[in-house]
Parts: sequence; structure tokens; C-alpha cells
Amino acid sequence: MPKYNSSEIEKKWQQKWVETGLYKTDLGKTKKKYYNLTMFPYPSGDKLHMGHWYNYAPHDSWGRYMRMKGFNVFQPMGFDAFGLPAENYAIKTGVHPTISIKENVNTMIKQLSRIGTMYDWEKMVNTSTPEYYKWTQWIFLQMYKNGLAYKKKAAVNWCPSCNTVLANEQVKEGKCDRCDSEVEKKELSQWFWKLSDYAQRLLDDMQYLEWPEKTLTMQKNWIGRSEGVEIDFKFTDSDEVLTCYTTRPDTIYSVTFVVMAPEHPLIDKLVQGTKYEKEVQKVVDQIKKQTDIERSSEGGKDKLGAFLGKYVINPANGEEIPVYVANFALMYGTGIVMADAHDQRDFEFARKYNIPLKFVISKDGKEIDPKDFDEAFLDDGILFNSGKFSGMGNREALSKIAAWMEKEGFGSKTVNYRLRDWLVSRQRYWGSPIPIVYCEKCGEVPVPEEELPIMLPEDVDFKPTGEPPLATSEKFVKTKCPKCGGAAKRDVETMDTFVCSSFYQLRYLDNKNEKELADKKVLKNWLPVDMYIGGAEHACMHLIYSRFVYKALQDFGYIPKECGPEPFRKLIHQGLITKDGAKMSKSKGNVVSPDSFVEQYGSDVFRMYLMFMGPYTDGGDWSDAGISGIVRFVDRVYNLFEKTDGQDSPEVLTKLHQTIKKVTSDIEQLHFNTAIAALMELLNLLEKQKNISKDTLQNLALLLAPMAPHLAEELHEKRGGEGSVFAQTWPSYDEKLTVSDTATFAVQVNGKLRGTFDADKNLAKEEALKLAREVQNVAVHLEGKEVVKEIFVKGKLVGFVVK
Repeated sequence: MPKYNSSEIEKKWQQKWVETGLYKTDLGKTKKKYYNLTMFPYPSGDKLHMGHWYNYAPHDSWGRYMRMKGFNVFQPMGFDAFGLPAENYAIKTGVHPTISIKENVNTMIKQLSRIGTMYDWEKMVNTSTPEYYKWTQWIFLQMYKNGLAYKKKAAVNWCPSCNTVLANEQVKEGKCDRCDSEVEKKELSQWFWKLSDYAQRLLDDMQYLEWPEKTLTMQKNWIGRSEGVEIDFKFTDSDEVLTCYTTRPDTIYSVTFVVMAPEHPLIDKLVQGTKYEKEVQKVVDQIKKQTDIERSSEGGKDKLGAFLGKYVINPANGEEIPVYVANFALMYGTGIVMADAHDQRDFEFARKYNIPLKFVISKDGKEIDPKDFDEAFLDDGILFNSGKFSGMGNREALSKIAAWMEKEGFGSKTVNYRLRDWLVSRQRYWGSPIPIVYCEKCGEVPVPEEELPIMLPEDVDFKPTGEPPLATSEKFVKTKCPKCGGAAKRDVETMDTFVCSSFYQLRYLDNKNEKELADKKVLKNWLPVDMYIGGAEHACMHLIYSRFVYKALQDFGYIPKECGPEPFRKLIHQGLITKDGAKMSKSKGNVVSPDSFVEQYGSDVFRMYLMFMGPYTDGGDWSDAGISGIVRFVDRVYNLFEKTDGQDSPEVLTKLHQTIKKVTSDIEQLHFNTAIAALMELLNLLEKQKNISKDTLQNLALLLAPMAPHLAEELHEKRGGEGSVFAQTWPSYDEKLTVSDTATFAVQVNGKLRGTFDADKNLAKEEALKLAREVQNVAVHLEGKEVVKEIFVKGKLVGFVVK
């Protein structure tokens, strides 16, 4: 029997697809448009790894399926090419990033083409090209002009290894998410975008998203909306006040001290020239060496603070209470925290620094004393020693106390968000320059749009020193002021690469347009993205930033309102492919190279095996030996098409329609594994037939097409099909024909499955018992045994209990 020659056949069809322009999408045709997008890769020197394949191949299968369903599918690809890896490689080897990135992009295009993906490469974007980063800079200018970009000095996350600033989202458990180094705090003047202005809209518009619930929950938690009260604590020696934000106004009578974040600008003023200044400065310096994770830890020994020598008045009871600086107070909200015995961190800090504590909530409303406790009282209960609110349940009293505070004039209800503004400055070379110049006369001046792009210079020493590498290029730095024409200097920082990836789905649609980001008519016709596939690790970075930038551009008038309020309508996260139960990594030596398997078995086999390992959103465990089953399946299907045309039996007709229904349903849910399993079942039946109808074989080719595109094209042609298999309509099924009179009976011996047989689902018990005994493996387990009980479930099961 002939074997499927993957190398020859895949090369043949990939060449035909290019020659016929099969994957070129006419963006002018908007009927049944479908924008199918996957997160674009970073072009690293490691080429395409298993994770890339598991992202792109099934995503491509989905796009092919939607095309066969009659949709005009737009499926572009590009490269997220700016960033630290290329710069670090240049530092190590001396190879400039422009050279290494170009080589890597070309290699990855070849690899992606070898997969057989249907990308229209004419629509490609590369974020490190001037043609692209012109628009990255243009977006910066729009943010600046519309008051969403600003520069301020702030304590930022600093990676001493990467020598650059990190956004909060890029710090994982106190470490840099790129190199795993301990992150430090550093005072720098930085550019920010007002992400926090969009916090509520980011929450409200989640109603339009078909996203995994876990991802939406992660974003909700990151945005961190809370309803509370801002309470004014007046200083005893001045008319100034400290305003605290709290979600627990019910504990106001328990407040015995106030703590301030060490970054709070008022601290220096409060202690300047006092006996407390030296100690406070010492403690503040210590805290600045800690990460936010360390500062928020629960252990009492980790609590660090100092008395400021100041007192404020608790507005609820008139008591004078001390003010401290403390490491667990962060610059969220107002940066000031009212502290009481009903919060564990406050309780531990007070015990460490001998600050008096008092409870105002107990289980039954009877007075209890913190001296009798080793920890805070965190449960809900009844208030006591709380003025007119004593005797109320503390939860019941929350809104009443808040209203009382507003009436008395020392508090106001407010909404707070955990979400911070987006820090977009980076002190590295390989990124988009920031289009701002500094003039002694005019100050901070945006570069005129007609001068974009501000080209990234190549005469730069990009070895990390802590200073921006662009500062080493005198030719780049020295410029003229766009306002007065006088001498000026360019901003020498580059933008966070997440800015580059925040709008790329827009640029795909009009990547050759030099006059505007994208034609509004094209955007109106093709947005939002219908399907977006990528890793869950981007939930609180790329996926929030992209939503924000899209909304801002829409507010500025560059994206039509008809496009809807969200950039990505549906989101899917692919699962993880492991090896021997462990995540693949070079350090573990368990990385599987796709190239060698593709070379040996072909991309269709490799694609199908990846998809056969488990549901797409779950992933699976790789086994080198396991791929042989798919190899045999492909060869068997290929040989099946050698059979002569004939009439289908009723059994075949029923099975075909059942399979069409099953495969369609499974692909709709991205359950490629069970879709392939259903095709295997159909194959088992078809192989038993002497003749098979041309229609059945053609339908089999169509059902295979999304998951084995080259094989399906060959089979389609082999049986006289005209044009590409992807120009055909997806098979339909007759519901009446999916109902069969035949059932598969399971046969158990002592509760263990020992075999199956197919028979009429209305088969009588005696006949079923007879057929069950004839199953070879069942007969083996009954031989020499006494049957003490027979079990029969009509149309489903036959069982024997033996001794």
C-alpha cells in the first residue's frame, strides 16, 4: 500500500497556495467578515518552539474551519520585535539588534510557512521598523495632546540586571518577570499614561467580552475597585489634615494611630528640622530597598516604621493619636492609612511599636480587650464603644457611619481603584524613541507629527550603565526646538514594548497607509477582532493596555464608534504542552524541537498530534512515541482513497452524518482532540467496506481539512475535486440520519470492561448474553469460571459476575 509522502505533498500545496493567492483577504468585501487573530511572537534566536506551534497551528485550523463555513477570514501575522532579548544578545555578541531581528524574522516566516498557516504576509507588521514605530510615536503624541501622558518624579520599580524601569505588572513576587532579579525602588522622572482614568470603563465594558471568566476576574482584581470613605484627620498643631481612604468606616472608633507611605511628599516637611528627622530618614531609606511584596507581608517582624513626632485628632471621638511612617502603607489611594485593632497588619505593627490598641467589635457586643488577644479581631459582630452606633451589627453600620461622617463634614464617600497609571518609560535602547524634546526656553515640546518617525540611532553604546543608551548618541540628542528653533535635546528614553503591541491589530488592517494609523472605513468594517488567541499570562498587561489604548483612540476620534467599545470580542487561552509532566525548559533538558518531527513526519501529522493530546484550552503531555498513532492514521486515510466508488450502506451513511455532527460541534468548542477521535472512528468503519461512495470520501476530506490541510487538499484532488478544498462548503448533516438502530454494548466481567459488540439497540436479553459470550476477550475471562449472576441493561450493557 502506498504511504503518504508528507515532504513532497506539503511542499506541493504550499507552493500552490502562494501561486493562487489563496490566503489573500479582500478587505473590501465585508459580508460575513471574520477577523481571526493570535498574539504575535517575539522573533528570538530560539526560533519557533513547541509553545508557538501549539498557539499558531490550532488557531490556523480554526481560521480554516471558519473559511469553509463561508466567512471572509482575515488572519494576519507579524512580529513583536522590540525589547530586551535582542538588546541583551547585542551586548553579549556585538551583533546589532537590527541584524539579529531581521535574521530571526526571516527564519520564523519560513517556519510559519512550513506549518502551512494561511497568513497573508503582505499584511505583516514588524514593531521595530520605522514604518511601524512611526505610529507608536504618533499614539504617544495623541496621548500627550489629550492630557493622558505626563511626566513626574516617582519611586519606580528598577531591575538592577536589566538596568531599566519595570511597570507594576512586570514585577512578579518582587522579581523582574524577564530575568528573575530582585526588584529595587528608585526615584526617577518618568513618563506615565493615565490608565487609571479608564478604570471604571474597563470594568463596565467587560459585559461586551466573551472572555474566560478567570481572565476577567484577574482584570477585575487588578483594577481593584472598592467603595469606601475618605476621612480627614486634622493635625493637633496646624489646620492641615491627613486624608485616609478606608473601606471600613465601622472601625473608626478603634483607630489609635495613622500611618503614611514613605513615598508621601508630606513626610519630609513634617519631620524637617525635628529630632525625629534622622530616624525617619533612616527608616524610609530602609523601606525603599524593600519590594511591595515584602512591604505587604503578614509577618510582624517584617513591619518597619518610625514615629513622625506628630499627632492628629480622630474625628469620631476627639482622641489625639500618633502618626507613623510604615512600610506596609503603599502609595495607593491617598497613601495614608487609619490603623486599628481589627486589621492584622495594624495589630502587628502596634504590638511591635507599643502603640495602644482597642477593639470596638465583638461577637456579642460585649466589651473585649486586645491585651487578652494575640491577633486582630477580624470577624463581623456587634459594635461597642462606638457612640450612637453601639449595639449595631458592624456590617449594618457601615453605610450609616459613612453617611454620618459626610453629614458631620469630616468624611466623604468615594470610589477607589488599585489600578495605577501606566509607566511607559524605559532606559534601554531597543525600543521606540519618545517624541519629546526639551528646550531651555520653551520647556517640554512634542515633536510635530510630520517629523515622525524619530529614527532610532545606530551609533549607540547600548551596554547597560543605568543611564539611557540613547544619551550616548550626540547626533541623536542634539536637535532644534520645534517651537522656537533654538537648541534643544531629545528625550533619551524609549517606550515600553507593550505600547507597540497595544494597537497592532489596527495596523494589520492598513499596514501600508503612511497618512493615518488606519482608514476609518476599513476599521469600521473589520473591528472588533472576532477571535483572539494567546497566553493567559498577558491578562493584566497586554490585554489591559490594549483595551485602554483602543478606548483612548476611540475617544480621540480615530476609531469609529460603530467598531464597538472593545478591541477583542472573543478571547481564548491555549493550554500548556508539557514533557513527562513538567513544563518544557532548557534548564530541565526536556525541550522538544518541532523542526525535527516536522521534517520526519510532516506538519499535518505534527499539528494533529498536538491537537489530539487534549482540549486546546487544557494542553497535554508530549510523548515522542505517541505521534506514531497519528502517522498510522494519516497513512490509513491516504490509502482509503484508493477504494473504488460504490453505494454506501445504511450503517456508513448513519456514521458519516453522526461524524459530521460530532466534528462540527467539537471544532466549534475548539475540542480538536475529540474531533480527530471521531474521524478515527469513521475511518475504522470505512476500512471494512468494499466500496465507498465518492460523496462520503469527499466529505471525509472536508472534515479533515482544518486539521490536516495538506492531506485534505491532496485527497480532494485525488477524488476529482475542483479548486482548493478550502473553497468548498463545510459539510452539513441530516439530523434524521444521525439516529441509529445500532448500539455498542459494553461487556463487563466482575465489573471490569472486557470487550464490546455492536448490535440492534432493541436486542433481547438472551440474544445479548449469547453475543457477549462470543466476544473473544470475554470468553477468555469466563473460561473455567462459574457465572453466578448475569446483568443486562437494554441497549447498553451486558455483565457477568463469576467465581
